[in-house]
Amino acid sequence: MSEHVLITGGAGFIGTRLAARFARDGHRVTVLDSLIPQVHGDAPEQTSPLLRSLDGIADVVVGTVTSKDDLRSALRGATIVVHLAAETGTGQSMYEIDRYVEANVGGTAKLLDILANEENSVRRVVIASSRSIYGEGAYLTEDGRQVYPGHRADADMAAGDFDVHVAGAGPLRLVPTDESALLHPSSVYGITKQMQESLVMTVAPTIGIEGTSVRYQNVYGPGQSLKNPYTGILSIFSTLIRQGKEINIFEDGEESRDFVYIDDIVEATFLAATDPRAAGETFNVGSGVATTVNEVVSALFTAFGTEVPTRVSGNYRLGDIRHNVADTSHLAETLGFTPRVSFQEGVTAFVEWVLSEPVEEDGYQRSLDEMSKRNLLK
Repeated sequence: MSEHVLITGGAGFIGTRLAARFARDGHRVTVLDSLIPQVHGDAPEQTSPLLRSLDGIADVVVGTVTSKDDLRSALRGATIVVHLAAETGTGQSMYEIDRYVEANVGGTAKLLDILANEENSVRRVVIASSRSIYGEGAYLTEDGRQVYPGHRADADMAAGDFDVHVAGAGPLRLVPTDESALLHPSSVYGITKQMQESLVMTVAPTIGIEGTSVRYQNVYGPGQSLKNPYTGILSIFSTLIRQGKEINIFEDGEESRDFVYIDDIVEATFLAATDPRAAGETFNVGSGVATTVNEVVSALFTAFGTEVPTRVSGNYRLGDIRHNVADTSHLAETLGFTPRVSFQEGVTAFVEWVLSEPVEEDGYQRSLDEMSKRNLLK
């Protein structure tokens, strides 16, 4: 059955790949995107390769999810909505609070308000949620209890103690976090993603629409912005390596994330949108492997075939979590999908693409200065 798919935020890194995936299966695709300069640069109609990649595979509506008129225009005839549109970046969210809440929460509310009150053809909404809603995820105590530590204390990190703690529990062991885990985000971004998910998964079934949530872990791969300082450390560190600049490794470099390759994200989201078994479900989408920042640097040096100076500085950002690794068994058991691209394979492919791109000036140092000025970076 051919669908008409609306992808909000569809001209971005994930959205353009997802649009191509739907088009390849014969579905009609509409993209709604505001083409913000932080992601697309100036004059994106002429300069954005992501936007150009949609030529011939999607109808592009330039607009914002904070405008009901733009949403109405983009929703016309849509049967599936994949809601990717969001302001992203943990650090930036801590001081651009109103912008994040307006776009992420307000935009989702406007979308659902239209679906609840106006004639439409939508039968399923897939919300792109985030691992950030877990805050510090799941750990085991020495006596085998599963616990969910609270946010790390500024005073502890200032003293060089970057681990998570639970009073009276002793040393904790990281375990994969599943979808039933406590939700207690540690940043404004995480709070808005939790609210997006809650809105969709609460409202959709009451208005006869299937809701599905995909909780993305740390996504990377070819096509990721090399200019946007909030896209993640693989892009940031790659640009620093190409510029021959020092890499400042925060904390002790042993903080870890679950890095998941773009192709695996796209396939999991495609299945979440089209497979009947995904209706009403929530899925972690990740690799299921924790990779430390030190390991990321080493993998990039190997892939680039060169090194730059590194400094494990002990700097830290308020709102960051210590570790993250997803339990992806629900995705595998329900939809039969497991990630296919290892971190080593993914980094190699990513670096090959990076080397084909021009060396760009990015706003990374400026973003750090902004956080320092607000006492969020120590």
